[in-house]
Amino acid sequence: MTILSIQDLHVQFSTPDGAVQAVNGLNFALGKGETLGIVGESGSGKSQTVLAMMGLLASNGRASGQALFHGQDLLRLPVVELNRIRGNRIAMIFQDPMTSLNPYLTIERQMTEVLQLHKGMDRRSARAQAVRMLDAVKIPEAAQRIGLYPHEFSGGMRQRVMIAMALLCEPELLLADEPTTALDVTVQAQIITLLRELQRDFGTAIILITHDLGVVAGLCQQVLVMYGGRVMEQGSADQLFANPSHPYTRGLLNAIPRLDDAGQTLQAIAGIPPNMARPPKGCPFAPRCQWAQDVCHQQLASTSTVAAGHWRTCHLALEELHHAAH
Repeated sequence: MTILSIQDLHVQFSTPDGAVQAVNGLNFALGKGETLGIVGESGSGKSQTVLAMMGLLASNGRASGQALFHGQDLLRLPVVELNRIRGNRIAMIFQDPMTSLNPYLTIERQMTEVLQLHKGMDRRSARAQAVRMLDAVKIPEAAQRIGLYPHEFSGGMRQRVMIAMALLCEPELLLADEPTTALDVTVQAQIITLLRELQRDFGTAIILITHDLGVVAGLCQQVLVMYGGRVMEQGSADQLFANPSHPYTRGLLNAIPRLDDAGQTLQAIAGIPPNMARPPKGCPFAPRCQWAQDVCHQQLASTSTVAAGHWRTCHLALEELHHAAH
């Protein structure tokens, strides 16, 4: 059952240098209990996609298109109605828990407020539920530590608190914006395992925003690769890892260190992301693509099917890409 459908989503920001197109014509759907990974470098439009859905764009931002959540267009809902959904049926884990948590309020106050507002619980019941959720995300001695302030927790523990807060109301959809970026690899693995377990227990659909394809491999069924505000490739995680069909996807995969080749030279993607105030005329990745043709610089390719459920936006023939890559 599809619970979220994004159709022709555009996000634009007005700046002194002119309009900046952060997201251009994004389309995807997400079913109950599914996990979608949105991958790409910084500035590719990943975070702005979910912030637009949540009505949390900066004051100079504007979204158009449709973001249908059970048929309701989130982009056109009045703030009062959107507030009934945010934090309740749709929750978000932000990238930096230290700036997302209020340093002046205890964890207890911040968690119980969510339940009192959305579920109408009294303070005692809300506290008991908050402690249960902190236990669920493996916070040691949760009943004692719930009265602490954010600065009294480590980075990994703060991220767990953020996940617990997001899951308090058992949302249908969880938006996780780079939830493991600032964590060491051990804690990162624990957070991924935790999200997988919570998804299994609560049946929550997850949109995971990340630049780390290792995280995607561990958690996501579907993957959407973004660059310059556009979708470069989209398909199942198995398809993208086994048969990456866009030069950008190949570049991301080649940049990952391999444990079975200790003496390898890391392959970086040359160049820098485009200035979206003055985007390239054709494919946004063309200036950095080693296989770019003249047509790539002149016009954007139409979306083509690689296999069932697997699409890409590229002029280069699959046979040419496969041959060039080897």
